[in-house]
Amino acid sequence: MEITVEEDRCVASGQCVMTVPEVFDQRDEDGVVVLLDARPPAAAHDGVRAAVALCPAAAIRLTQGQRPGG
Repeated sequence: MEITVEEDRCVASGQCVMTVPEVFDQRDEDGVVVLLDARPPAAAHDGVRAAVALCPAAAIRLTQGQRPGG
């Protein structure tokens, strides 16, 4: 799994951060999403999918990516 975010679409709702804080954060000045891990471990995949579904601006996208070596 690989994650991309469109910061210009983000409405700073914070749903992604509340759902998977190890993958997403927010900028202090305006609350816009900050991607902490574009290729999170498998244990976070369900949470990331939930964050994508909860994002009111559809600012988070998933693609299938491979980690090096696996």
